[in-house]
Amino acid sequence: MSFRNLSPQYMFEQIALEHKPRYGFSGKTREEWTVWKKKALPKVIATLGEFPKDVPLNPQLMAEWEHDGLLKQRWLIDVGRHISAAFLVNIPKGLKRGERRPGILCWHGHGQFGKEAVMGNDTSPELLAEIRRFNYSYGHQMAKAGFVTFAIDWIGIGERNDNNKPNFRNQNGVRDWCNLYYLHATMLGMTSISINVAHGMAAADFACTLPQVDAGRLGVMGLSGGGTMTLWTTLIDERFKASEIICYSDLWAYFGIRDINYCGMQVAPGLFNLVDLPDLQGLLAPRPLLVDIGVYDSCFKVDTAMACYKRVEKIYRAAGVPEHLELDLFPGEHAWGGNKSRNFFNKHLE
Repeated sequence: MSFRNLSPQYMFEQIALEHKPRYGFSGKTREEWTVWKKKALPKVIATLGEFPKDVPLNPQLMAEWEHDGLLKQRWLIDVGRHISAAFLVNIPKGLKRGERRPGILCWHGHGQFGKEAVMGNDTSPELLAEIRRFNYSYGHQMAKAGFVTFAIDWIGIGERNDNNKPNFRNQNGVRDWCNLYYLHATMLGMTSISINVAHGMAAADFACTLPQVDAGRLGVMGLSGGGTMTLWTTLIDERFKASEIICYSDLWAYFGIRDINYCGMQVAPGLFNLVDLPDLQGLLAPRPLLVDIGVYDSCFKVDTAMACYKRVEKIYRAAGVPEHLELDLFPGEHAWGGNKSRNFFNKHLE
């Protein structure tokens, strides 16, 4: 008797392994790459649904202090209709009058603290443990290296998670807010990605008004779910000249279906019917991209992560800019490698 399956999970795993994305890149020449990108990119962006409308930022400085040789500020800005965000910025000290530095948007990954650990908030044992575990304070460390860094929380994390609100209504049961906000968004024709990208672009709009930031030299970086946001922010907003995707490289059939390693914040309906993750990263070409892969990463396994990177290499080679793609393969877990970041952004945001 032939094998009969009753497991929906097994069904999805087999479909994913057999699936051939409609716009998966298979060319070799620059001409083929140009035609592919022109066709694929609009289709990919369309999976995000509608984007929220811009609103006036109405910035308000809430606090300013010095820590570890940096000037730190906390602002409140409006990033969409009926929604604001706390905006943290780290500014190197000792800048000359009128001197402007490159700005880097630092997206956080999953975790209860959001932007705080990324921007160097080490004021509790829990925050310090998170920083040490993931080498997570890249927003602080890159500011120490001379960049102006800034960050906000995505919806569902940190200060923008309704679990943290005093009027929280326990209606979500065991569901997390990333998934609930995604459901809300899709019913309104949007996605969490389109909302978060729009909010990140609003944060960049405000950063560009700061006297210490050179608006023509913007970069973006992020770990894990922050790598997801880095990828989409760069695809949508051409102001970002260079990107670092940290521990978010893999193949969809493996990290998505087999390992179920994603949430509503990372979903674009129908996306992987069109492209796989290497294609998405390859769509960033010709802009410079640094990819961090941890050899012992338990979320994005090194074998399929490197298979992803090799395919991105082929796309950058076809685009005629192989030198714009770099790899930081480091002997660590799910964390920021940090070995090439400073030189990479110095070179491409000079």
